[in-house]
Amino acid sequence: MIRVSSLEDTISFFAVLGLREIRRRDDEKGRYTNVFLAAPGDENAPVELTYNWDPETYTGGRNFGHLAYAVDNIYETCKAFSDRGVTINRPPRDGRMAFIRTPDGISLELLQAGDALPPAEPWASMKNIGSW
Repeated sequence: MIRVSSLEDTISFFAVLGLREIRRRDDEKGRYTNVFLAAPGDENAPVELTYNWDPETYTGGRNFGHLAYAVDNIYETCKAFSDRGVTINRPPRDGRMAFIRTPDGISLELLQAGDALPPAEPWASMKNIGSW
């Protein structure tokens, strides 16, 4: 479960990885909404998002650890995130691994499915930004 400050921003973020909303549950008494996201065909392993209706500030996303997703083309995926204004904290210089953060600061590892891609620009010469 990941606590989020904006369902819309977080759902849009995970859409880049192909995750789609598979169910939603509002809890009037508890004042929160759960949204479950999953990749098509992988609905048995959803990511649970929790949106608390009363404003809270979430810090220390790194304390969560990180989620990891294998992607078909790490360069194309990083470009899609970058095109949406997401900082690539650890670029895929090796064609194998990158790190980004969700809108609430949760660290997300992107892994190239299968063998690493050959190093390619602009990724090969990019420096790390921030922490992941």
